[in-house]
Amino acid sequence: MKISVALCTYNGGRFLKEQLDSILNQTLKVDEIIVCDDISTDNTLTILEEYSNKNPNLFKIYKNEKNLRSVKNFEKAISLCRGDVIFLSDQDDIWIPKKVEYYVQYFNENNEIKVLASNGFCIDENSIIHEKYSVWDVPSFLLENNIKFDYYSLISYVSNIATGASIAIRKEMVARILPFPIIPNFHHDEWIAIISSKENSFELLNGKYFYYRTHLNQQVGGVFYNNSKKVKKSLIETFNIYQEKNTYISFKRKLKKLCHAYIRNHNLLVASSGYNYIFETNLVQIEKLFFETKSKFKKYSPIRYFLLNISDVIFNKRQFQKIKEISKLNLNNKI
Repeated sequence: MKISVALCTYNGGRFLKEQLDSILNQTLKVDEIIVCDDISTDNTLTILEEYSNKNPNLFKIYKNEKNLRSVKNFEKAISLCRGDVIFLSDQDDIWIPKKVEYYVQYFNENNEIKVLASNGFCIDENSIIHEKYSVWDVPSFLLENNIKFDYYSLISYVSNIATGASIAIRKEMVARILPFPIIPNFHHDEWIAIISSKENSFELLNGKYFYYRTHLNQQVGGVFYNNSKKVKKSLIETFNIYQEKNTYISFKRKLKKLCHAYIRNHNLLVASSGYNYIFETNLVQIEKLFFETKSKFKKYSPIRYFLLNISDVIFNKRQFQKIKEISKLNLNNKI
């Protein structure tokens, strides 16, 4: 099995060496490291050339002619990989020494899985580990509480739980996921997770196989939370989309999440091609869940339901019908 790494860089000189060393020091060696640099202006290219000179048959460095930004840069890097398994890599993280070995072993033992992600450690700018809960903990939290779930519903109706820095894909998935759609506040990792989970070929390992760095200059963050019972409870309530437990806060959160999910899925319907059936179905399901939740909320607490409706109209929150009308207008304009 040939192993590729798709690494995207942009002014990442400060942390790049730690990541490159962690890839080179894997117990199961990779066969190629495809690097696409997005017109760095710091010492990133100097570092890459240094490592390439020391490993001439391993690195292939591509310098973009224009700035592609993260999503399209990863699209380019993935398309250039020739391995049977392609590991996505950010420029500022660190892999544990056995990450590649564990992933490849899992792929070999589970032929139906085409995309693999994992949990990870939180580190800061000085590579110090911080004990935090993360969005990657959600599946294990739900299992602990005997809450049934599936990855596709979590990702499509609530929020993404797979981070690109942890993802590896089988080569056969490339044609299924490329090109990546471009919509506001949407990243390639979520697209990969949606498509693969829809096909029941996605898995998120609870083992922590990389160190995810948090710092001021990172493009995407927001995956870590304070390590407390309150936060854990909040994560469980947020992702328990078919919840049976009724509280005022949980109703508010769920309605808000469903509004955001409708907008995101509508944007994907407009921007993507070949997968319209997925997002059309999602929109119907999200709308159904939204009004079912409102009905339960009204029965649970009529007065609070009434007051929240008034507040939402004033502050333009959770206005599902308005969101739907705007989305329909945008789709008609595209057609």
